Amino acid sequence: MPSLAEVLPSVENSGLIVTDIEILRLHYADTLAAWRSRFLSHRAEAAAVLGERFCRMWEFYLAGSEVGFRYGGLMVFQMQLAKKIDTVPRTRNYIAEEESRLRKLEQAGAKRGVAVRLVHSR
Repeated sequence: MPSLAEVLPSVENSGLIVTDIEILRLHYADTLAAWRSRFLSHRAEAAAVLGERFCRMWEFYLAGSEVGFRYGGLMVFQMQLAKKIDTVPRTRNYIAEEESRLRKLEQAGAKRGVAVRLVHSR
């Protein structure tokens, strides 16, 4: 996996501007733990479809990846890039505001018995 130092020169050479970087460390370890837990709760079903060998490999991958993020220094760099410096707001407030708006729409849909899956792009 490339480091941030290896990725940034290519981004800069492309003419794009890095407007935000979020570093996911323990967050991603927790995500992997949740995925493994969900997988294990449906392991028998997965084994029936994909086989025992796949299930062993997948469980090992999820557990090993979690350990790597929790104790081994692995990180995910989530980069936001833009073509113009003023494309993105200066703070991350817009993210929480948009999440709140979408959550309200999902809750309103759930109250009406409608499954709402919202994807937003600007």
